[in-house]
Amino acid sequence: MKMTNRTVLITGGTSGIGLTLANSLVERGNIVIVTGRDQSKLTSVSKAFPRLYVVRSDVTKPDDIRRLYEEILSRFPKLDVLVNNAGIMRNLKLVEPHSLEDITREVDILLTGAIRMVQQFLPHLLQRDEAAIVNVSSGLAFVPMPVSPVYSAAKAALHAYTQSLRAQLSDTSINVIELAPPPVETELFRGEFAEEMKGRSAMAPDKLVKQTLAAIEAGRTEIRPGAANILKIASRIAPDFIFKQMVKLGQPRNRPI
Repeated sequence: MKMTNRTVLITGGTSGIGLTLANSLVERGNIVIVTGRDQSKLTSVSKAFPRLYVVRSDVTKPDDIRRLYEEILSRFPKLDVLVNNAGIMRNLKLVEPHSLEDITREVDILLTGAIRMVQQFLPHLLQRDEAAIVNVSSGLAFVPMPVSPVYSAAKAALHAYTQSLRAQLSDTSINVIELAPPPVETELFRGEFAEEMKGRSAMAPDKLVKQTLAAIEAGRTEIRPGAANILKIASRIAPDFIFKQMVKLGQPRNRPI
């Protein structure tokens, strides 16, 4: 599937992987719309990247998704690519107090939000001659990192959902693609997990995006760059060993292991 002359909607496109992907797609001659919850970030993105279209929308709110659908279809009726990228990743200690509403935030955004977006836009995408749904999961979909338990669980579930979606849409015009990134050099990587990831390297966002677009155009449906591919393979041949390594990975570098 060529990633040129497309109309692409990217959720969570105001920073990190989403914004890098959006900018790369615009440079390839695509029309790109990005969404986010924070209006100030959307305004900043619009000023810095004037060729991007921005729309405020929250994937955890069904009414926002319905409004987004109506707006996108009225302004961009040729939409043919949906990228479910919106997400958060938290460093959670489950023995500490968490409200019942807060503890599932990753599930609400990463999993439920993506499922709702697909369900809302699916009838339209089915009418396109060639379309794509790209769900951004994680290498942690294959092996969880205990320091981020809800995130890992949500990404594993998104991986399973994407496999099922691909099977159900196999005879349609929609390509169902899963992007499972390795650790990527973003504010999140150096913020929420600053102590745990001190001294560890991560993939540059532009390198990830370059590999991703090349893989999509080559027809790959499960894209696992770098360490994500190692996690997938290790989860099959040495699951206990790789999980123990992920337990260690989630500990600060200055803490005895």
